[in-house]
Amino acid sequence: MMADPCGAISKKLQAAQRPAGMLTFGECIHLAIAHEVSVGTAVLAEAMATHRLSTEKAVEVVISVFDRNRQALEIGRCHGKSRLMGSVGAELAGIGAGLTGHRFLDKAITYTLATQVGNHCIGLQPCAGTGDACTYTGLFQAMMEELDDQIIVARAAAVMLKLGVLFREGKSTTGCNMEGFGAGAAAAAVFTELADASPAAMERAVVLAMSPTIAVPCTPRVMVPGLCATHLGGGVLVGWLASRLACVTLIPVDVPVDVMMALAAAVHPISASAVVPEVVRHMAPFFQTRAEIDKLVTGEDRNRDLMGNQAVLKEARERTKAMARRSRSILNPFAAVVVGGSSQAVGSPVNAARIAHHLARGTIRRVSIVLGPELFARRTLNSPGILAAAVYGSATDDNASQAEIFQRLQMDAVKVFLKRSDQAGLQRIEVEAERGNAVVTTLNRGGGRIYLVDAQPSLDEARRIASVLQIELAE
Repeated sequence: MMADPCGAISKKLQAAQRPAGMLTFGECIHLAIAHEVSVGTAVLAEAMATHRLSTEKAVEVVISVFDRNRQALEIGRCHGKSRLMGSVGAELAGIGAGLTGHRFLDKAITYTLATQVGNHCIGLQPCAGTGDACTYTGLFQAMMEELDDQIIVARAAAVMLKLGVLFREGKSTTGCNMEGFGAGAAAAAVFTELADASPAAMERAVVLAMSPTIAVPCTPRVMVPGLCATHLGGGVLVGWLASRLACVTLIPVDVPVDVMMALAAAVHPISASAVVPEVVRHMAPFFQTRAEIDKLVTGEDRNRDLMGNQAVLKEARERTKAMARRSRSILNPFAAVVVGGSSQAVGSPVNAARIAHHLARGTIRRVSIVLGPELFARRTLNSPGILAAAVYGSATDDNASQAEIFQRLQMDAVKVFLKRSDQAGLQRIEVEAERGNAVVTTLNRGGGRIYLVDAQPSLDEARRIASVLQIELAE
């Protein structure tokens, strides 16, 4: 092992004139693999090469960048109070946290929330935003208190900040998939670096942690008292879980970290235009307000807001009441077993195929499957079940039929065609049989449920078959 691996790699990067300072996270992982060092070492070496720093100076600078935000943390855990977060930082610090029973994890969550309280008191220096800066500061403070070796602290901080600065560039609008809750990816990097795990484990951990945060916007909800706490604390917990899965199991993760990051950045503006408006509409009645500011707004605008808030509250109650009326009893909560991993991607299209099978007459010779974009993309998952249902009438729980379906189709000389449709959620199953063909057109409603759009030769007969087969038809 090199005495100063950061310095040695830095010199090699400078000598090779590699574009240090512009490496993706995936490239940093490959750099770590090539030199048989941790990812944190590689990231720190890249920064050293960029700025022509020694290891000692780089460690000093990395630690010092948190100085301002640690002041906010200190206020939040001692006496700070936020209009939106209350005194949660001081409350947790006062009871020694005890949220999880994991000393380091409890500190990281407590200090993350304390930093958000301090943010509302004196402000923070943002990274992608102030949301992820809270998480980074909380994790950093926990490391400073729990670890004696500042080089290890700097390495872990390096991977965290590398993701943070990349998130900053990827974040083009409001949302949380590259901030706040999304900072769980950076938390995963920290925990994995501290576990002295492999670069491959680091990549798996970051991808695992990033995945559930994509398209989850929080920014409008930070106007609602309390809600931000579970976004910020949840990021730490998701990061810890992802790291442990990556470090102690062989869970397969095939998505490169750079692809997952590109996805997060691509979804960001879509979420802002499609998801955030609905979040605002539903949460606006609960946004914290200030009388002195509302006085500056015209009476017409105040009245519009009031009417809109009242309307959404009424609408929400009506929609949830309708959901309650349609819901199953807790004594019979579960639908039929679905083999294949997804009641949405497999169960629902298989049930459409089951209806088509029973509408047809005689031996089936040809099946044409037409699926919407998302379902077509998951064809490896759902095609065996759809074909088993369409040709042989197999139910969603018939694992044996799905396992042998392609051998049976070949033996019986059944022709199969699989097509993509641009219509979201579409499931159309066309069956050609000796004595009568059938076509069933449905929309996926998840949970094995379908919305029956049309059926030939008879829509009424299709509904009757669904009832006999106990297939749930959605409205």
